[in-house]
Amino acid sequence: MPLQKLQFRPGINKDTPAYADKGGWSDGDKVRFRMGYPETIGGWERISKNQFLGSCRSLHAWTALDGTKYVGVGTNLKFYVLRGTEYADITPIRLTTSAGDVTFAATTGSSVITVSDTLNGVILNDFVTFSGAVSLGGNITAAVLNAEYQVTSIIDANTYTIDVGVAANASDTGDGGASVVAAYQINTGLDTSITGTGWGAGTWGSGGWGEPDNTAIASTQLRIWSQDNYGEDLVMNVHDGGIYYWDESAGITARAVELLSLSGANTTPSIAKKVFLSDVDRHLIAFGCDDEFNFGVQDPLLIRFSSQESLTDWASLPTNTAGSIRISSGSEIITAVKTKQQSIVFTDVSVHALQYIGAPFTFGLTEVATGTSIMGQNAAVAVNDTVYWMGREAFYLYNGVVQQIPCPILEYVFNDFNFNQSGKTYAGHNSEHSEVWWFYPTASSSNNDRYVIYNYAQNIWYFGNMNRTAWISRGVFGYPIAASADNYLYYHEFGINDGSQNPPVGIAAYIESNPVDLGEGEQFMFVSRIIPDMKFRNSLNSPSATFTLKAKDFPGSAFVGTDSETVTRSASFPVERYTEELFVRIRGRSMSFRIESDQYDTAWRLGAPRVEVRPDGRR
Repeated sequence: MPLQKLQFRPGINKDTPAYADKGGWSDGDKVRFRMGYPETIGGWERISKNQFLGSCRSLHAWTALDGTKYVGVGTNLKFYVLRGTEYADITPIRLTTSAGDVTFAATTGSSVITVSDTLNGVILNDFVTFSGAVSLGGNITAAVLNAEYQVTSIIDANTYTIDVGVAANASDTGDGGASVVAAYQINTGLDTSITGTGWGAGTWGSGGWGEPDNTAIASTQLRIWSQDNYGEDLVMNVHDGGIYYWDESAGITARAVELLSLSGANTTPSIAKKVFLSDVDRHLIAFGCDDEFNFGVQDPLLIRFSSQESLTDWASLPTNTAGSIRISSGSEIITAVKTKQQSIVFTDVSVHALQYIGAPFTFGLTEVATGTSIMGQNAAVAVNDTVYWMGREAFYLYNGVVQQIPCPILEYVFNDFNFNQSGKTYAGHNSEHSEVWWFYPTASSSNNDRYVIYNYAQNIWYFGNMNRTAWISRGVFGYPIAASADNYLYYHEFGINDGSQNPPVGIAAYIESNPVDLGEGEQFMFVSRIIPDMKFRNSLNSPSATFTLKAKDFPGSAFVGTDSETVTRSASFPVERYTEELFVRIRGRSMSFRIESDQYDTAWRLGAPRVEVRPDGRR
């Protein structure tokens, strides 16, 4: 009987009807394409056994002068520096009280302590560290009080509560003494967007792709950080908040401080949407910041830059290179991305190229596109001199010209998207595989639970399920690093297993084709045998994968039959050996092919398997 080769086009096409895309792949998860053939993606492993607090939406890796490697980790609750496998909390302090400003009150039998401090400025979930307290007289000792706590409730502007984890007894009648000092960390931010009425009428902020929204939905902002290293030190910025600086030479026990508090600070911005260092000319650039004559008043379209090789000199003078530019289109800057030659700045309706031009203007700004959109601050990523980003209705690239990227899974992505949480969208570059990843929340999720990938080398798309909130490309650490919703950081493309569990488990991966048929589908076909063609790359022991054929009689009908068999490797040297043939019995007008595995230490790459098929009548 004749053998028919199953050879499919690379990439996944979800938007075209299945029969119109015969010879293509229609579905998959945790599978990529190499040289046109599908294979399982690489594995991931935890970097540290410790978790960070909050949801991480910013990562930045750099190396100090002594070779120490760091990762800045910005969450909605904290800011950390990861060194080795340990996190150091460098969250800035916004207020330190005078001794005696703070008093405590305990309730017998409760671990909840009421803290009184006039106009303390705390909000729910803020962190405060106490020192100088004495025992309240019983179980609530000085050692219990003199520690860091998270605010559990707000009573009024002067009073809040903490939980010290130790129940007070009848002897706890003191107030902590006259030497109590409270160090308040900067206010925490939101982990999720909160919707309400206001800005956002029309499709921007609507509940569905391309659907107007007459209720004028607006989103309260997530806590998102931007960060960049200035030599071995770190500059970080809370979106629409303060700009901070961490001095590496002071050690990991030192906290970040406000940039404007540094010696020599001159009209330094106090608020911005994003900051980074322009690498070639060494200017620190603040986007959507306050200007030098209106301290604290944010201009959402203003770009300011420090004098060359200075973090603190921002006064625009004839004797330095500090200055500012204001964008004339749009209502606010959403984000900016560095490339090798220039910076690309996105407003809510336009795209601009910011380029160093030297004296006397320092930087020049050119509008390169209008009528565009972008999902949020982290939805764009630079790959050399090309920038890729996810808009609210399409995917784009800029390589000198803004272009929309044709995408055969466009409807699949945007028809199942939680636009109220679009600010969580995160773009990342996986350079080893020429991939741009976007992690995003589906309509039924408030957090990122899916990814979509554009392979720019092969010009193909694929997707899958994974909960990642931030990503940085390989470089300093040799592997991409991602933050997960489980509050761990992971090395990616590391091994071949899912290291989010202990012990690690196999990656559940699959890919499924659109139906194929005989001729124009007027005849039934009967398949009796499959000849596998695959490699169990880097796999250990006796890896296996399941081959499944699914039969249909009509394009709109359900599958009328399935048959599955397992391919198992029996040897890898001197040549790879695996199951030679699979015997199946399945009949239908068309067949879909699926390969899947979830076995530990298993990775595979599919070639061009063959099936033994014969016509089986027209009824």
